[in-house]
Amino acid sequence: MSLKRKACIAGVFEHPTRKAPDKTIAQLHAECARGALEDAGLSLKDVDGYFCAGDAPGLGANSMADYLGLKVRHVDTSDTGGSAYLLHVSHAAQAIAAGKCDVALVTLSGRPRSEGSSGVAPRFVTSTTPDVPWEMPYGPVTVNMYALAAARHMHEYGTTSEQLAWIKVAASTHAQHNPNAMLRDVVTVEDVVNSPMISDPLHKLDCCVVSDGGGALLVVRPEIARTLKRPVVNLLGAGEAIKGQSGGQVDLTYSGAVVSGPIAFEEAGVRPADIQYASIYDSFTITVLMQLEDLGFCRKGEGGRFVADGNLISGVGRLPFNTDGGGLCNNHPANRGGITKVIEAVRQLRGEAHPKVQVPNCALALAQGTGGLLGSRHGSGTLIMERA
Repeated sequence: MSLKRKACIAGVFEHPTRKAPDKTIAQLHAECARGALEDAGLSLKDVDGYFCAGDAPGLGANSMADYLGLKVRHVDTSDTGGSAYLLHVSHAAQAIAAGKCDVALVTLSGRPRSEGSSGVAPRFVTSTTPDVPWEMPYGPVTVNMYALAAARHMHEYGTTSEQLAWIKVAASTHAQHNPNAMLRDVVTVEDVVNSPMISDPLHKLDCCVVSDGGGALLVVRPEIARTLKRPVVNLLGAGEAIKGQSGGQVDLTYSGAVVSGPIAFEEAGVRPADIQYASIYDSFTITVLMQLEDLGFCRKGEGGRFVADGNLISGVGRLPFNTDGGGLCNNHPANRGGITKVIEAVRQLRGEAHPKVQVPNCALALAQGTGGLLGSRHGSGTLIMERA
């Protein structure tokens, strides 16, 4: 069954805080939910579907639905890391099309900045995790597993640190207009490549920020969306995928977007060349470059040339991306930035992005999320949306 125009995103909210030592994770979820409901003009009593992932406290949906006072008839706690919230939009659309719910609430929140979490320490794993005996002895952490993919891409295709730096330059050019962004100073290619090396070949400015905060989305039946006093944003297509190690037969130069992207484009009935704005998951600069290739915006190995010379800067290049500053400059709440990609895409389609970065007459946008590690296993979610 096609999901094309079977559901709409009617409410979005991005928590403005970037450090919240005085708030609980549940409280952040609740504040995000309230913001999205107010944005849509709905209330908690209208919500009959709830979606959350591993960032939710306690027993996830059980704990949060009770905390929020929700009376739901459909729940989904699918977790693919930072891409989970794009999958939630797709799954909410599926549930709405199947008559399982009418108004689906998706929430995310976290406090990694307050709790001192970063990508330079081993992730918590248990002895029952199947990869532990084989991988943990080598000390994989978030940053070096992305650096591994970057090094391989450079080896295979001649991608350079200067080309990767252009991605950060574009993000910083946009972030200067976002009063909530953690990093608002515009940087140059030289600034990026001269910043401290964190894990060769990734420099400090190739890495995303670590922030508290969160966000929320409301996915609703089209008939409901048309009664609200907000611009209607339709879901046109969605795709999801998991990329793993394939028993050791793995190519590190591509991401799961090579599968999720074509599925979404086929369902939407559009091509990459039709997209006017793209929100691309940017945990690191290499994450952006590889996803752009895998989504078909350029050929494999040509991502370095595609992103160079300001091609991702709104009003300058051919494909404006992450006009809120993205994870590289704005925020990366709960170390899971997928929901913010959907939020900024909706802003662009509504014409509500900052005037300095708003894409004129933006009618077709893409949001792409990656969750996990490019160097090992990760989830991928792709959404294509239109302004009705």
